[in-house]
Amino acid sequence: MRNNRDRADQPTLEAIAEAALTVVDDEGPEALSFRRVAQLLGVSHATVFRRCGDFDGLVNACADRLAARMPLVGRDQDWATATEARFRAFYEALIEHPGLVALRSGRAWWGPHLLSRLVEPQLAHSIAAGMTPEAAIRVYRRLYLLTLGAVAFVDHRNAKQVRTAARTALAALDPEDFPALTGHLDVIVSAQTDHEVYHGALRQLIDASAAACLGR
Repeated sequence: MRNNRDRADQPTLEAIAEAALTVVDDEGPEALSFRRVAQLLGVSHATVFRRCGDFDGLVNACADRLAARMPLVGRDQDWATATEARFRAFYEALIEHPGLVALRSGRAWWGPHLLSRLVEPQLAHSIAAGMTPEAAIRVYRRLYLLTLGAVAFVDHRNAKQVRTAARTALAALDPEDFPALTGHLDVIVSAQTDHEVYHGALRQLIDASAAACLGR
């Protein structure tokens, strides 16, 4: 079994990323720091800093560690099926780590594992299926932003808390001013944590993209 460290006092970047993800998941994104990760690993914070370079490097390592768990989806399936599989895997990876999504806000995801498991195969498959490079990147960006948006504002790990907060906020509204919201409270509350909202939107966007860019 691979050791988590290159030397006794030198954790690998993978080990640092796993420890950082533990901090983010268990203690919240605001708790992430070189010192906290170093505490978990039993090393100095300077050691963690040297491996990551800066805080962005630490967050990047976490994101790419997460991407490494995503499956490789090849082109043996048709474009629409493979596209849905890739982005569903991305979504499922992200909903388990909402704190990391918050930390990644405003930062591009350029890690090698995400590039090799999502970006490169998706663009290559789109072009091979008949899209122009311009259309391929446009479709990719739409699917990517849909996925990030579906994850960014809801902690799917605590669905009950999300629904309770939504119900409390809506119940405080004046029905005369907000008849649609207060009159359909149960429907709106349940939609907050309904994964089919994302899955349905993903399928619709894939179908629309295939029709517009592939003539299907």
